[in-house]
Amino acid sequence: MKITILGPAHPYRGGLASIMQTMAREYQSRGHEVRIYTFTVQYPSLLFPGKTQYVSTPAPDDLHIERVMNTVNPLNWVSLGLRLKREAPDMILMKYWTPFMAPCFGTIARIARSNGITKVVCQIDNVEPHEHHIIDRPCNKYYLGGVDGFVYMSEQVHRELAAYTSAPALFSPHPMFENFGTAVERKLACEKIGISSDEKYTLFFGLIRDYKGLDMLLEAWAKWQPKGRKLLVAGEFYASREKYISLIEQLGIKDRVVLHEGFIADEDVRYYFSASDCLVLPYRSATQSGVTQIAYNFSLPMLVTNVGGLPEIVPDGRVGLVCKPSTDGILEGLKRIYSPNMLNTLIANFPEEKKRFSWAAMCNKLLDVYNLCK
Repeated sequence: MKITILGPAHPYRGGLASIMQTMAREYQSRGHEVRIYTFTVQYPSLLFPGKTQYVSTPAPDDLHIERVMNTVNPLNWVSLGLRLKREAPDMILMKYWTPFMAPCFGTIARIARSNGITKVVCQIDNVEPHEHHIIDRPCNKYYLGGVDGFVYMSEQVHRELAAYTSAPALFSPHPMFENFGTAVERKLACEKIGISSDEKYTLFFGLIRDYKGLDMLLEAWAKWQPKGRKLLVAGEFYASREKYISLIEQLGIKDRVVLHEGFIADEDVRYYFSASDCLVLPYRSATQSGVTQIAYNFSLPMLVTNVGGLPEIVPDGRVGLVCKPSTDGILEGLKRIYSPNMLNTLIANFPEEKKRFSWAAMCNKLLDVYNLCK
């Protein structure tokens, strides 16, 4: 097959780029002809909350990546759509995570598939965004109506998707991130990221946005006051930094929180997961989370809140525990996961649970959807 992937890829940073490149490699390994078309402009600088959208590492030499897509230039959308219409790939694979992408992706998809040959298949992260805007619904309607089929990763997304389209849709859980390498010895991990190995660490990892509930975790941490343990917060602020720094000071826990502020490079991720003995996802809302799939890779027990698809990915009592999305709920969850022998019990279940999350299974499911659209 000729497969064209549209979405984030090198030189863009982050999990979405890793996902698209991993799927490209999986399809290439099966003998398919794969091209990735990524952005010349993904987010205008004024709209991007982080420090940079880019990595400084060289482009992968095993993938065909072209920067051809501009999310804010309608002439580009038409031009790229017409190019894809002429190239006529069997499948265009897109990832959808925010309505901001809808005008660009929707126009390209509608033009490309008008050749009667190309089918557009979407691996969809979110339908309704975590932070809502008045344009969300019309944008979703425009994009989702131009797609032939979907693979969703949580039942919440499936329900939301059904409100917009009756196109074929199949479930496949978010695969495990394996591109961050393997775990290292804890003392070395602590040394690499500049923290003391004499302390134990509970990890909050990823972009810091209000819906992710870090404030509730900080409040729970202040109530819990464990001895010899610190909360390791690693990630870039996409919300008000001052809000969280002020909260840490107000709660009097500055000496019990280690803040590693900024984007964590791929090559450093394993050190944070190797230095910690538990990951906490105290989210107020969620569909699924790529951070859980990093934890699966490193066999790191998790405490997640009972929102969205998180309990589907982390069933209570298997490789993690599920708690209520509140300060008191997180506090009880922390006490429970650090009760005697609980971490060891959860760690023992990882080998079996990991079998659910393979990239081969995800790519198979996308092809299943493609075949349903023919």
